[in-house]
Amino acid sequence: MTQYREILRLHSQGISQRSIARSCQCSHDRVSQVITKAATSEICWPLDPKITDPVLEQSLYPKKISRKSSRRYPDYAYIDKEMMRNGVTLKLLWKEFCEECHQAQALLLMYSQFCFHYREFVEKKRATMHTPRKPGEQIEVD
Repeated sequence: MTQYREILRLHSQGISQRSIARSCQCSHDRVSQVITKAATSEICWPLDPKITDPVLEQSLYPKKISRKSSRRYPDYAYIDKEMMRNGVTLKLLWKEFCEECHQAQALLLMYSQFCFHYREFVEKKRATMHTPRKPGEQIEVD
């Protein structure tokens, strides 16, 4: 883990960034980034003793807020059931899904993502069990 407090302390004493990097066992670029981020965030030495490295990391590099996808995902159980019928293909079901999305004015999945998520669903649904055996040890007859 990067020692943010130590980097800021050594920088306040006028030590070069390369020396700080060797002392803290991190890259020169990392030291430069921390010093730049601290300057833009107006964080300077001496720091409050309550501020630990994880707290300092959070203030220097705040977590990005993830936005929920507004894309509409199909009902893969329905798709799996429809795939059992003759003449039904994934392309046909994807076109049907596209029409539903256009009617609902929702963002849709492209065909490659549609197939990817369907394959993931099928892998989770597959109920098989592998029984390890040595060749010729047992014989099973139906």
